[in-house]
Amino acid sequence: MPPQNTQSVIVSVGGDCVIFDPWGRADDWTRILGERGLNLRAIYVTHGHPDHIACAPALAAKYNVPWFLHSGDFRLVGWGNDLLAYFGLPPITINDIRPTELDISRTEILPGLFMDIVETPGHTPGGVAYHFPDERVMIIGDTLFQDSYGRCDLPGGDEKMLFQSISHIYNLNLPDDTEIVHGHGMATTVAWLKQNNPYFK
Repeated sequence: MPPQNTQSVIVSVGGDCVIFDPWGRADDWTRILGERGLNLRAIYVTHGHPDHIACAPALAAKYNVPWFLHSGDFRLVGWGNDLLAYFGLPPITINDIRPTELDISRTEILPGLFMDIVETPGHTPGGVAYHFPDERVMIIGDTLFQDSYGRCDLPGGDEKMLFQSISHIYNLNLPDDTEIVHGHGMATTVAWLKQNNPYFK
């Protein structure tokens, strides 16, 4: 059971896919990918907290693919092993495959599928959002929730920076029907957030 419904996302084109914020066990992801006939090409995480990177190193090693994390959160890798232990998951150690630093630019993550990386520090120093402009989808992690925002009392958290990141996303003027996939809880839209989240401004 994920902590407060962590949202992991599979994005696929044809038979290839990438995973965002892989919570849980690598064996379960292997089963899911096998059932769907998908080839894993890369892993991307929105930030370095354990409920978003739980099996990223193990999956990366199993499939010989990179897992991408903003360098600002490298020091958080392994920090949350107590939480993983609480949920009966293996720890992340220095012997695991290390993350690859994100290139903050438009990236073709799968054939014909382009993603913009938006830096969103505040919840963590290296938080990012992943925006798919053509598909009108943004994976936003724990920067913003349906009616609130991410906590800032964990290592590296900074409330002032978080509010600046939220304002930056607001000022991108994304189409109202852009789907926002939060790190926890149900997805919303830009229009929904404008109407219901007092911090989205």
